[in-house]
Amino acid sequence: MPAFLTTGCVLTCSFGVAPSVFVALDLPGKPVIDGAMTTATMMEFVPFDNILPFGMCSSLANPEVAAATAAAMGVLTPMPCVPVLAAPWTPPSSLALYEDLPLATVDSICLCAWGGEISVDAPAEFTVTIEE
Repeated sequence: MPAFLTTGCVLTCSFGVAPSVFVALDLPGKPVIDGAMTTATMMEFVPFDNILPFGMCSSLANPEVAAATAAAMGVLTPMPCVPVLAAPWTPPSSLALYEDLPLATVDSICLCAWGGEISVDAPAEFTVTIEE
């Protein structure tokens, strides 16, 4: 069984300067890992809802970065990250669904319109408590 993308997974963007944390939608009947980590479907790629900014963006495809870099005489000038996501997490799980939507896994990636590749850097941390 694959490891699923869940709330709390640490994300990175190839053009971001800081990690981000994923936030899955908490919906009734949605699979939950270890009683606490809500899983994500492949369609959970909404900026600021599911995927938080990555600090600063250094992609010249980002108009803000391009303008700031031009104003700085060609010296790369990162600007605040505002993810623009155009496609779902791929590839999703072929084994698990929620309401006919495949779940995303820690191996899935999401692409930003500015050329960044968003991936899972670390799965969510959780603590297992054993009652005696």
